[in-house]
Amino acid sequence: MDVSAEVTSPETAEAKPLTPKEMDQFECRACGYTYEPVKGDSQGNIAPGVPFEALPSSWRCPVCGAPRKQFSNIGPAGTPSGFKENLGYGFGVNALTPGQKSILIFGALGLGVLFFLSLYGLR
Repeated sequence: MDVSAEVTSPETAEAKPLTPKEMDQFECRACGYTYEPVKGDSQGNIAPGVPFEALPSSWRCPVCGAPRKQFSNIGPAGTPSGFKENLGYGFGVNALTPGQKSILIFGALGLGVLFFLSLYGLR
């Protein structure tokens, strides 16, 4: 019986919930492609819910064709970026997720533009 066919079948992948460690994303060091277990890989016929460790050894990066050993663990989605020991420094901004940082930056830029435009009303 082929183990890789058993792992990638949609019935077994969706029936078993992923543990937090299995939800870690892996990024290709060659091209930057990120394998997300919750999404799977439609090009490689990998069903959603298949952890990176359970991928067949013949699986390659769908973008550049790099082997599995070229991928590095970048942690689960939605976690703060950076080293864990540095998250306590600063004004609390280090503990924000990348999405929250983007909202903070572009929100502040938007407010700055609105403030600048409001100066035209001082005539």
